[in-house]
Amino acid sequence: MKNLFDIHCHIIPGVDDGARTMEMALKMLQMEYEDGVRSIILTPHYRREMFETPKEKIERQFALLKEKSEATIVSDLRLYLGCEFHANMSMVETLSSRERPTMAGSDYVLTEFSQATDFSFARERIYDLVSHGFIPIVAHVERYPQIRKDFENLEALREIGAYLQVNAGSILGEEGFQIRRFCKKLMKNDMLDFVGSDCHRTNKRTPNLGPCVEYMEKKMGKAYTERIFIRNPQKITENIG
Repeated sequence: MKNLFDIHCHIIPGVDDGARTMEMALKMLQMEYEDGVRSIILTPHYRREMFETPKEKIERQFALLKEKSEATIVSDLRLYLGCEFHANMSMVETLSSRERPTMAGSDYVLTEFSQATDFSFARERIYDLVSHGFIPIVAHVERYPQIRKDFENLEALREIGAYLQVNAGSILGEEGFQIRRFCKKLMKNDMLDFVGSDCHRTNKRTPNLGPCVEYMEKKMGKAYTERIFIRNPQKITENIG
């Protein structure tokens, strides 16, 4: 399957714990392209006191990567700038003032939580984002035990206006049986909205959407797989809520 989107990855070099060099970043883009990916939203971490790379540096590195990608890979690989925003009490102010980017300039915000976060904090942050006009996507929702333990929690977040994203590796079983079973249940209950590679390097946590697409198409069918990997992500780049 081609024309896939990857909406969650760490490929911009030297700005977080993802690609270290431009060479590595270009190799990762090549791997994405070979998997059938044609649109990528690059989402470097933003987390206070951990990942606070200046916005200007991220934008410079993004522009340089885009230029080199067009020159060395192919011109039909579309790159967009985004951010994986670790939730905090002032994130609405940070986003509203454009201190950090949304997803491809849209109203969508890829929102990360600490692994031990409790549901009430997540619900409050999601409600705050939605009430200020943003559209939150909960990043790798399978990682949060206090959220995933009860499907009513997930339903509540979706009712507020959040979308749910899981990592391709989790669907493929790389995080263990329990996580894989959770992802299957999300799919069976039609509660999954997006899948991202969350790739960081060329030797570990690598681009892996190709195998995930094959698996999902076998289990859920072509139409469902196209919705998750193409039609839903298009709503981000077109800013359709």
